[in-house]
Amino acid sequence: MQFYLATSFIFPRSLRLRLFALCFFATHLPLIGYLLWGVSTGRVALAEFALLTLATMVGTAVALIGIGALLNPIHALADALHADDAPPSTLPEVGDVIRTLYSGVHRAAHETRNRIDGLHQAAHEDPLTGVLNRRGFLAELSALPVNRRKGCIAVLDIDYFKRVNDLNGHEEGDRVLAAFAARVAALMRRADLIARWGGEEFAIFFQDCIEDEASWSLARVATRMREDPIGAIHGRPISFSAGVCRWTGGPIDEALARADEALYEAKQAGRDRICRAKPLLLQA
Repeated sequence: MQFYLATSFIFPRSLRLRLFALCFFATHLPLIGYLLWGVSTGRVALAEFALLTLATMVGTAVALIGIGALLNPIHALADALHADDAPPSTLPEVGDVIRTLYSGVHRAAHETRNRIDGLHQAAHEDPLTGVLNRRGFLAELSALPVNRRKGCIAVLDIDYFKRVNDLNGHEEGDRVLAAFAARVAALMRRADLIARWGGEEFAIFFQDCIEDEASWSLARVATRMREDPIGAIHGRPISFSAGVCRWTGGPIDEALARADEALYEAKQAGRDRICRAKPLLLQA
């Protein structure tokens, strides 16, 4: 396409004449070189020159016939794009048809890429909250370089969420979930990964964080939830409980299980608190 546009100064309204000029020059280039060499050396052989001229003319004619045959389908397509009664002056040039085809292919590729991106987003993003879903969370962790797979894993659970649905309906429950995800995302770093793990549970990966830093970040969210509640149950601000576990790049399932155990301890201890996973006992 770029070569076509670059040669538009040669017979801009006729692709056939443009092709003829290019073929004529290309096939006669050796003959021109021979003529220049003969003039400079005084060794021009008229018989050989005439034979070469005839051969290049025949070659040009054969090339043009072949090119014309290749262009016939494009001309047929140009005719099909317009009504049968359209005057010849309104028919597009072959270059216009090529540009139309190029534009259509480019547009189709762009739309296909957008559809693929949309499907990927739908497969990895929770539609209600806009954060990652379980699959997207695990995929993002798997895509990290090995040296960046370290930090803390936290599992969060909204306290008494079932009562929100029972007392105020599922629409209010959906609003609370979306508001909680937005609150957490607003108070986390850009490097941290947040996902809706399922139901009212969420998971967070604090990259390059120790447990003290992760716990402090979650405590800041809890304080914000009390000062500016996203909702209330029996007059008390909606809170959350969390379990935090250090992750050093080993199996992620193990870290998630230990964080979930710490979350259970937080629930058993009265909710609205953050517990750390117990250290692993080293076997002798």
